[in-house]
Amino acid sequence: MRVNIILACTECKQRNYSTTKNKKNNPDRMEIKKYCKFCKAHTVHKETK
Repeated sequence: MRVNIILACTECKQRNYSTTKNKKNNPDRMEIKKYCKFCKAHTVHKETK
């Protein structure tokens, strides 16, 4: 049931992180605040296709 997803920074649009999520518990797109090494700051990262 777990699927691999890629997280992209909302500021610079770089794809920085990959993780897994459970589609049954989280059917909508994830948003996590993580560190972006390109922006050099903590920014919101959204799930991409």
